Amino acid sequence: MAVPTVSSSATVPGRVGLIDRFSVVLVALAATMWASDTYFRAQLIGHLKPVQIVVIEDALVSLFLLAFLLRGIPELRRLDKRGWLAIGLIAIGPQAIATLLFTKSFSYGHFAETFVLQQTQPLIAILLAWIVLGERRRPWFWPTAALAIVGVYLVVFAQDLTAPFSDLQHGRLEAGLYALGAAALWASGTVLGRFVLGTLSFQTTTALRFTIALPVLVVVVLTQSGIAGFAQYRPGDVVPFLGIALIPGLLALLLYYRALASTPATLATVAEMAYPVAATIIATAPAVAVFGQTIFFGQRLYPAQAIGTLLLIAVIALLNWSKERTPPVIVQQEAAA
Repeated sequence: MAVPTVSSSATVPGRVGLIDRFSVVLVALAATMWASDTYFRAQLIGHLKPVQIVVIEDALVSLFLLAFLLRGIPELRRLDKRGWLAIGLIAIGPQAIATLLFTKSFSYGHFAETFVLQQTQPLIAILLAWIVLGERRRPWFWPTAALAIVGVYLVVFAQDLTAPFSDLQHGRLEAGLYALGAAALWASGTVLGRFVLGTLSFQTTTALRFTIALPVLVVVVLTQSGIAGFAQYRPGDVVPFLGIALIPGLLALLLYYRALASTPATLATVAEMAYPVAATIIATAPAVAVFGQTIFFGQRLYPAQAIGTLLLIAVIALLNWSKERTPPVIVQQEAAA
């Protein structure tokens, strides 16, 4: 029976270089690229349901990654039942269901509640990394991770630092459960991705994530709207769909999985907090119109947001500097049942 164990050495030859040295920073960069989703999705959300957007995004990225998927077929022979289960959970959970849960939470209008419960994601991921991957961190990691969470809190709730507490008191149970569900699924995606990367290349892992999720999303569209759900797209949707698929989809996830291969999941989940910070920077940068589309939104920048951003950047730099040169990697070893 194949038993996953933690190895102190990398399993893939040649994983030494700038990407590995700055892998924590590159995970944060990938998370920052996810925030560019705001530009494109805003042009679609007015006339399309969330799942109608996600299914086309997923189909386009699957098409772009088809060559990687075909090239990675020989790698699939190395996957055991646990590896296939992990891949399936990544595709169905973090890729398909989590986005829908997060969007559903937003529909209740309790935005502060949704955001504050989303900050449980790194805590869930750290716990899962300890249970599933056996990752252990040095004692100083915990106050460092806490500082990162404080930094993100300052950024998200700068206008009113007490908003989450009052909103939680008057919030809806359903909105909180949807937000927690999304956080748990995204956290599991970080840990399961780290597990799979001990066996598969980052290109094959990315391709499988989107390809396996596609039929699930198609079924959701058909269940909600029938075949008419695929007849509501407009010619003007082509550009924003390509933008979503190429930048926060294809490029960001390829970079993410490549950097994750050299980054312990506990460190990666802290680096992923760059996403809400980047989204805030997009919202507060001066509004500029390019080809008729608004780039940045010119919202007020609060001092707490600047402090929180600098704090998170400092934490990410510290984690990258202190990261072990050869982080633990899951490898498959044959052991007697």
